[in-house]
Amino acid sequence: MKTSSSVPHSKHSDKRVKKKKSALREWAEALIFAIIAATIIRTFFFEAYTIPTPSMEKTLLVNDFLFVNKISYGPRLPMTPLAIPFTLNTFPIFHFKSYSDWPHFGYHRLPGFTHVKRNDVVVFNYPEGDTVVLQTQETDSYYRLVRHYGRANVWNNPNFTIVTRPVDRMENYIKRCVAIAGDTLQLIQGKVYVNGQLQPDPPEMEKFYQVVTNSTPFNTNRLNDLGIDMPLDIQQAGDRLIYYFDLTKDEADALKAFSNVISIRPQIDTTVDPDAFPFDTTHFKWSRDNYGPIYIPKKGATVKLDTSNLALYKRLITTYEHHKLEVKDGKIFIDGKPADHYTFDMNYYWMMGDNRDNSLDSRYWGFVPEDHIVGKAWFIWFSYDAHGIRWRRLFKAIH
Repeated sequence: MKTSSSVPHSKHSDKRVKKKKSALREWAEALIFAIIAATIIRTFFFEAYTIPTPSMEKTLLVNDFLFVNKISYGPRLPMTPLAIPFTLNTFPIFHFKSYSDWPHFGYHRLPGFTHVKRNDVVVFNYPEGDTVVLQTQETDSYYRLVRHYGRANVWNNPNFTIVTRPVDRMENYIKRCVAIAGDTLQLIQGKVYVNGQLQPDPPEMEKFYQVVTNSTPFNTNRLNDLGIDMPLDIQQAGDRLIYYFDLTKDEADALKAFSNVISIRPQIDTTVDPDAFPFDTTHFKWSRDNYGPIYIPKKGATVKLDTSNLALYKRLITTYEHHKLEVKDGKIFIDGKPADHYTFDMNYYWMMGDNRDNSLDSRYWGFVPEDHIVGKAWFIWFSYDAHGIRWRRLFKAIH
């Protein structure tokens, strides 16, 4: 007689029934995933950037929206990773600090496909953005205020809120790299020379021009047709009119053909500028258009130091490369030791705007350290002005 044993089946399945997610939970998970994915893309691949000022005209125009390629030079790893997503340093509307100072990591960059080269259009952290006066940061730098009014007056001003920021939380700037580490740069009559060689102007570079005409004024419709902006100023001298324009070379050539034009010439500024880097008019009598020569420091290179050239490299040694520097009885001490030379730990770059006479650039705040480099400007994906979308600029590559 055969016997068999059997396990009685339960009326209920032993499989657990999954509870259906609520719509709110599904939306929350999708949002979290989207934020993480977008943050990874923004950190390691590319980031959107908007042109806020005319300093790069007419290569880049105000309200051009572009993508910055971060893998070209290698993505920089976050130094202050804890932050509200998609904010740089301030939360919009409420204007409170949007990141945490802890944890803070040193500078590291993943390998890229290339290095910063001359004539690249580069996005970087503003070198003077480590300390800002919140009330004036859009119009005046903290360091310029200190130079003009004294540090005590700036810090004791009850209307000022002064904050410090780490490198990756400084404001982003965009300029053209005109000289790389190891180069010697000089401007002569507004022309850029690198290592003694005259450099070609960017094709759409703008410069101030003086245009003298007879008594017949320009037809604004004709200027608009040529894409020429309205004059910066108009003066009358007897039976002649003197206009001041911000023009590209092609625009200047077009104006020469106007029958009322008597002469046209670029404006060259030779006035020694106390606001020009390195802010030492005793040793460096430089102007906007006659500037240098100046050596762009290269990692591992050594320069001689004395009180006549210390202004050039003091900020690099102290702020960027974190050494203690003192001058006692005319002698230089670095980290407590006498020093008549210095070897650089990083590469540096010299950045200038294509709108050469209307650009806050390296002539006014000096070198850009390699750890400030964000990425290479890639292409314009959207653009508009007061008249609507600039269709011709959409998906335009940046050169």
